[in-house]
Amino acid sequence: MTAPSTETARSLGLAAAVNARDLGGYRTADGRTVRPGALLRAEALSRLGEDDRALLGALGLRHVVDLRSLDEVRHLGADLVPGLPAAVLPLDAAATLTVAAADGLGPTLHHLPVFSADFDLYVELRRALGSGDPAAVHAALGDGRAAAMMTSMYRWFVTDAVARSRFATVLRLAAEAGGAPVLFHCTAGKDRTGWTAALLLTALGVDRESVRADYLLTNERSAALIARVDPLMRPLARAEEAYLDAAFEELARGWDDFEHFWHDGLGLTAEHLAALRASCTV
Repeated sequence: MTAPSTETARSLGLAAAVNARDLGGYRTADGRTVRPGALLRAEALSRLGEDDRALLGALGLRHVVDLRSLDEVRHLGADLVPGLPAAVLPLDAAATLTVAAADGLGPTLHHLPVFSADFDLYVELRRALGSGDPAAVHAALGDGRAAAMMTSMYRWFVTDAVARSRFATVLRLAAEAGGAPVLFHCTAGKDRTGWTAALLLTALGVDRESVRADYLLTNERSAALIARVDPLMRPLARAEEAYLDAAFEELARGWDDFEHFWHDGLGLTAEHLAALRASCTV
């Protein structure tokens, strides 16, 4: 596998979000390049210090998309992005929320929770760890259950209509942003964020090997954190080829090709695809 170059692995330089990075620099099938600064991926942005906030504030973000569940947002806190409007989270855990900046100058916040009662790993992990019982942790995650749960979740990303609609919204926002920066994130910046990035890069014509390399880059960026995780929980903390491959396998099972998935699976148009490629490649 070809490792991504420094250019295509460009970190945003955030001390409290080490996995935050720019998708710019990858080559597309037609010889173009993904535009630097247009598509940004990250983990939770709720612990940013002053320097981190200054870096983000200088990017001119158009949209910030939070894919976390309400439980995650309430536990970790809201994003600390300069100019991002405050939001009163809805009581309905499945509800989406869009809040424009009051002055019209800052980024628009989009809360698009992607979670399922069957695959809410964040809640499951807190429940197991909160018990303080090693047997409970093993019962939840041991004997291959953690990896199987992850693989099932990635397949669910593709098979569940609501999940597909949330990912489609991010792609539509990117297509309509005209190249202005769109930042999307979840909690670890690995699974929901990783699949969103894979969809964007694939739509732009980036080859599968590079898409996979970008996905796996999380393991390098988050290596220090992963090293501190209990071995039972590492399948939840790592990006694994098998997880991403499971999502693409499910896509191929339900749709003839990616273009078919784009139209019928995501509900996006040829105009969206053309706009995305025009604004996010050079």
